[in-house]
Amino acid sequence: MANEKTTFSKTNFILMAVSVLIIIAGFLLMAGPGCTNQVFEEDIFSVRRIKIAPIVCLIGFITMIAAILIKPENTDK
Repeated sequence: MANEKTTFSKTNFILMAVSVLIIIAGFLLMAGPGCTNQVFEEDIFSVRRIKIAPIVCLIGFITMIAAILIKPENTDK
């Protein structure tokens, strides 16, 4: 069991975990109150929800792609 080779290294898994946290942060930035028929909430058009949150999510997805594509270092000696 100790000689099993895995596709991803420890660095890959750490980068994947960080990217998931970044994506979750982006979706949390998008969260907020919505509009109803009686009340119009102007916050749905705020800079945080329209510009910042999607950019944060995009950075998280790009980080995830990079974490998957990074080739693990060869530790065979």
